Amino acid sequence: MTEHTTSPAVMRSKLGQARGLGAAGSGFHHWWSQRVTAFALVPLTIWFVWSCVHMIGMTRADVAHYMSNPLVAGLMIAMIAVTFHHQMLGFDVIIDDYVRDDAKVFTKLILKGINTLLGLVAVIAVLRIAFSG
Repeated sequence: MTEHTTSPAVMRSKLGQARGLGAAGSGFHHWWSQRVTAFALVPLTIWFVWSCVHMIGMTRADVAHYMSNPLVAGLMIAMIAVTFHHQMLGFDVIIDDYVRDDAKVFTKLILKGINTLLGLVAVIAVLRIAFSG
């Protein structure tokens, strides 16, 4: 009879081995981040749509005055930040599922760069409008 040695990883159940591991080893965190940002986007989107409807027919000066309210500017920046973060989380899932392994890093870098640039441009636009009113 030969003696078998088993490592602790082999002794764990399949669920125990898989728990917490996703495509990048952080599946739960990614999944949770998507849910939290989606939940945060619900009231922010409702506020954003209401705000856009409220601004219909306003002049640029009226919009600048409305946006100069710190609460309005803050909510708008929060909307931008959460939207672009949620978007990047979705891009990560799509890239992990549909892009070849050798192109994943490059694709993620390009999309994160574009996403960050567009988010910064949007935040700067809000700040310019807010400070001009």
